Amino acid sequence: MLNEKSDKETIIVSALTARTQLGQILKRVKGRRERFLIGRRGQPQAVILGIDDFMQTFAPAPDWLEKSWRAAERNGTASLSMRQIDAEIARVRSARRADARMGLAGR
Repeated sequence: MLNEKSDKETIIVSALTARTQLGQILKRVKGRRERFLIGRRGQPQAVILGIDDFMQTFAPAPDWLEKSWRAAERNGTASLSMRQIDAEIARVRSARRADARMGLAGR
């Protein structure tokens, strides 16, 4: 039953098969980007799909975020760690505070 296909993308499996072969299903979902429809007594009950597939299909990133990701890739900032990002934010905030103090002292 694990190989019964309803169309190109979705594989229909029984609830029993899903229970007994969940590990294999999860590997296929992640590795091959397959989708599984879980049926019980001939009725569809649930869908199993990978998180990347879910995000792309049901919760795509807005255009502005896609552009931001592409810019980060071009600038080399996409690979910064959280520690590096926090340090950069702290540096910029410190510089702004210093600029604000200088502006107040000049009056």
